Amino acid sequence: MPAIHVSAPALTLRAGHRAIEHIRKNGLQPADVHMIPGAAGGPKALGIQGLDLALFGEWLPRAPQMRSLIGASIGSWRFASACMPDPVAALRQLGELYTNMRFPKGVSIQRISAACGEMLDELLGGEFDSILSNPNYHLNIVVVKSLGLLQHDSRTRLGLGLSGVIGANLLGRRHLGRFFERVILHDPRQRPPLDDLQDFKSSHVNLTPDNLRAALLASGSIPMVMEAVREIPGTAAGVYRDGGLLDYHLDLPYQAPGVVLYPHFLDRVVPGWFDKTLPWRKANPQQLRDVLLLAPSREYLDSLPYRKLPDRKDFNRFVYDNDGREKYWRTAMSESQRLGDAFLQLVESEDLISHVQPL
Repeated sequence: MPAIHVSAPALTLRAGHRAIEHIRKNGLQPADVHMIPGAAGGPKALGIQGLDLALFGEWLPRAPQMRSLIGASIGSWRFASACMPDPVAALRQLGELYTNMRFPKGVSIQRISAACGEMLDELLGGEFDSILSNPNYHLNIVVVKSLGLLQHDSRTRLGLGLSGVIGANLLGRRHLGRFFERVILHDPRQRPPLDDLQDFKSSHVNLTPDNLRAALLASGSIPMVMEAVREIPGTAAGVYRDGGLLDYHLDLPYQAPGVVLYPHFLDRVVPGWFDKTLPWRKANPQQLRDVLLLAPSREYLDSLPYRKLPDRKDFNRFVYDNDGREKYWRTAMSESQRLGDAFLQLVESEDLISHVQPL
């Protein structure tokens, strides 16, 4: 499909107050970036592939240094790809493998989990040691340990547990601690640069070649869609699921120096997965004070087929037209090169700050 050319800005840039001040005084250089978050969001990540390729394939390598990558769900899969020996090839492969997955109507959660495991096996290609010894990146994977009824995969028990989560979350995010604990599996060379995590019970576990695959699979295991992961070597016995349930868009207390660069598919940060339909639930601006968020603009989205990024509901929308879904997703990936091009042009311009809005 030919490229779609529009003159409107492809990117929206939003930043916390300290990031704005930094950019006003210094602009933005690759050496300013020491931490990069990656949100949960399934196939939406394919729609910003071009931004990832520009960052990990061109811009960040201009100033090689150790950086922390922290991701939940698809964010962790993107960042595991970025830690591969050839990040550009791996990120492209992730897009192709995800796009090529096909599921019949009524597919079981067991089959979806098996397919995702097979996809991760092909993506990782046994490069566990390379990922965990990358000279430029520390990988951090966010998962949740499920409690109570959320330890079950049966639709009845799990459904009752999720109903309790939804009700508790309406009262306040703090109540989610009755249902989940946060676990961050991190590069053994360094924990992620975060302030004390006091919102929920949290623990840190070293990533190893023995638990990397299980951690990645758990981080993407959405309840009612995939089976829980019931063993991650090195962690406490328990039942592990998608890290986005607690940390959908990683509203965390970042303590990295410089600017926290956040390539995202939305121009705002939604704290938890259960907050998606709660417009009053806002991220903590103090925690995001050093964040520069990059997201597709509304004008860019309007230029795409269906005026949106790919999403998980497309598997149902196109359940009888896999070829149509794959064509659409590949168009979105191809078009996303404009996001990467826009970023590279903006950071070279003298008026970058004029394009940055408050987060």
